[in-house]
Amino acid sequence: MAKRRSFSGEFKAKVVLELISGKKSLAEASREYSIKDTVLSRWKQEFLERASEIFEQPKDGQDKDARIAELERMVGRLTMQAEIAKKAGVMPAGCARTARNSASTGGTGTRFSENDL
Repeated sequence: MAKRRSFSGEFKAKVVLELISGKKSLAEASREYSIKDTVLSRWKQEFLERASEIFEQPKDGQDKDARIAELERMVGRLTMQAEIAKKAGVMPAGCARTARNSASTGGTGTRFSENDL
């Protein structure tokens, strides 16, 4: 089974620009780069379809900012819930072990008994 070749975006753009500018025909580029003409046609079509994206304002930045704000609100809410739970003496399941270990070691990581006090 032959291994699939992969081409960088830079290489694809170079080849497509050669095709669009008329510097090379589809058959010439296909022979020179040993790439099927159907593949080159697909690259050209994708290039032309997505060319307008270069000039559009990025929407990702706005989406990312909204997502970050949402996550920050969630962290704040969860932090408040954890503080309330601590004060009420109700620990979530994952925190119970840590609290037990901390209490038995006096928060130092070293276990001691009542006789040591």
